[in-house]
Amino acid sequence: RSEKLDTFRTMFDLRKQARQLENELDLKLVSFSKLCTSYSSSRDGRRGDSSSDTTPLLNNSTQDRMFETMSVEIEQLLAKLTGVNDKMAEYTSTPAVTSLNAALMHTLQRHRDILQDYTHEFHKTKANFLAIREREDLLGSVRKDIETYKSGSGVNNRRTELFLKEHEHLRNSDRLMDDTISIAMATKENMTSQRGLLKSIQSRVNTLANRFPAINNLIQRINLRKRRDSLILGGVIGICTVLLLLYAFH
Repeated sequence: RSEKLDTFRTMFDLRKQARQLENELDLKLVSFSKLCTSYSSSRDGRRGDSSSDTTPLLNNSTQDRMFETMSVEIEQLLAKLTGVNDKMAEYTSTPAVTSLNAALMHTLQRHRDILQDYTHEFHKTKANFLAIREREDLLGSVRKDIETYKSGSGVNNRRTELFLKEHEHLRNSDRLMDDTISIAMATKENMTSQRGLLKSIQSRVNTLANRFPAINNLIQRINLRKRRDSLILGGVIGICTVLLLLYAFH
């Protein structure tokens, strides 16, 4: 009988501790949620007013420290509540409380459900806070880069413009060089083809001349006549020129 009373007292103390821890967790989670909401609001305020960057930065730094502190405290409370629930589960399975096992199991299940709800709420709020902080830190870094770029945009824009013009000139020069090389290559190929064609014609003429001696003799006579005509024409032009000079000087 005394063992049974001791077990009931222990169960009563454990339930009391569980309720106390649950109340503390409830208050902590409410404060934790408000902290995350105020953190997001302060970030939104900083985006809306770029002239007040100093104060929100300090507030957000303080909120970050508070977030870490409260996260540790809530995790400790959750661990304590888990330990209390485990102890209640051990006493529930003892033979001394077998007659009240159903009622105790119902109470234990209720405390476990509360612990599960608090744990889920804590992790959800923490994940939302970390996501907001990561997103805002990224946006802040982008805004800082944009402001840095704007502060030196005068000189940078001029340099960028000069670089772009120089780059365009180089591209035009490269294009002209490519066009010139393409024309030269096409001309070379054309001259090579013409040279081959002339060689082919000459070889055919030589072949015909070798095959038909009469044609070869005729070609030679034609060439001799052309040379003779050229000599006669040159002589006539020379004589006429001499006569004109003599007439001019006399």
